[in-house]
Order: sequence, then C-alpha cells, then structure tokens
Amino acid sequence: MATCDVCGNRYDKAFQVIRGDRTGTFDSFECAIQAFAPQCPHCGCRVIGHGVEDDGSVYCCAHCARESGVQGLADRTD
Repeated sequence: MATCDVCGNRYDKAFQVIRGDRTGTFDSFECAIQAFAPQCPHCGCRVIGHGVEDDGSVYCCAHCARESGVQGLADRTD
C-alpha cells in the first residue's frame, strides 16, 4: 500500500501524478489538487480549470485578476 503525500493515508488504490520532474502519490483527486493546482493569489482558491494568467501568476478568473490590478483579461470573449 502506498501513502498519500498530502494526508498520510495508506491506501491500496493510491495513484501517482507526474508533472515535469515532480511526482506525487495520492489517495484522492482532492489531495492531488491540493498538491499540484496553483492557488489564486487574490482569493486563495485552487485553480482546477483553465483560469487566466498574467506575468506568471495564475488567477481563477478575470475578476480576481482585475482586483489584483491586472488589465485586459476576460473570462470569455462574447
């Protein structure tokens, strides 16, 4: 049995996520998200969708980017 890197649970159905040179072992997608998903610098939520990016920062939405002083980003074009 493998041990989750986030919560420490030993689980027979644990899985690994590999991103670049980083590998993690997890017992749930929730733990994998906590370990790998970027955190919005404005509201603190984990960005598990596309989000929006500016100058290396990933925001969960254009609203949070605007609140942080970023201009010109939109969640949709229509």
